Amino acid sequence: MRNLLTFLGLIVILASCDKKSKVEKEVEEVPVKMEVHRFDQAFFKSKPEDLNDLRLEYPFFFPDPSDAPYLERLQDPLWKEVYGEVEKKYGNFEPEQQKIEDLFKHFKYYFPNAKTPVVYTLVGNMDYNSKVLFANDTLVISLELFLGKDHKFYAGEFPEYIRQNFEENQILPDVVSAWSQYKIRPPDNTFLSQMVYVGKQLYLKDLFLPETSDADKIGYTPEQIAWSDENEGYVWAYFIESQMLYSTDQKLSERFLNPAPFSKFYLEIDNQSPGRIGEYIGWQIVKSYMENNEVSVQDLLKTDARTLFEKSRYKPKKNE
Repeated sequence: MRNLLTFLGLIVILASCDKKSKVEKEVEEVPVKMEVHRFDQAFFKSKPEDLNDLRLEYPFFFPDPSDAPYLERLQDPLWKEVYGEVEKKYGNFEPEQQKIEDLFKHFKYYFPNAKTPVVYTLVGNMDYNSKVLFANDTLVISLELFLGKDHKFYAGEFPEYIRQNFEENQILPDVVSAWSQYKIRPPDNTFLSQMVYVGKQLYLKDLFLPETSDADKIGYTPEQIAWSDENEGYVWAYFIESQMLYSTDQKLSERFLNPAPFSKFYLEIDNQSPGRIGEYIGWQIVKSYMENNEVSVQDLLKTDARTLFEKSRYKPKKNE
């Protein structure tokens, strides 16, 4: 009997792999050709007399009518050094362009009407809330925030829980997050809705980035994702016992959804937990919903959180 069960299990695994391979083969056939503009190079290689031409070519990067702030930046030794470090790492952007093109093949496979955006790279203002922006079929990537978490520019400027995601491998997950904000039904002010909203983003990363680790999708370290997997049941029990799901207390976002060094249960486990554990739980709820219902991805993004949760039949991996 054991041999039979092992054989049947192997068949299921192989069938799943075949299905995945079939999807990925179809994704590879989706035509995507991306247009990339290196504004960072155009700006820092220019001379003061070139600014007017740059302003005409890239008007959205020159919101100030005065040239003074741009001349100051162009001639600032520190920003020149930042650009130099970006150029060392991303002077040849073709490998990243290929990865982004492959990513948008997945976008267009699941959303055939999705347009391929025009990509602009720049050296921004070290604003980690704007690492990647998407709007009006335009994708903007601030490369100065993907130099590696231990880069000298970040030391003393950003806490570890922020700079741990200043890695090259976070470009694609950040692109999915930026793109998905325009596709997912906005949340209401309940804790459940806000968890599910991010959970939908993470589920899209499952589809669009099949080779990316769960840790990189959510922006955790391997240790943080392991803690989340091991303690999912306890976290869920805490949320239920504290009657948090339909609460509109915005402090819950600060405790369990906003970037932070750890989540705030006000218990001894706080320092062991990763921040944003509510995002992880929302992800598991969405995955359970998709596993237990015949629903298209498009419909998933429109489904309200309460309906989704009630139909998800979600049970945590622990404490079942």
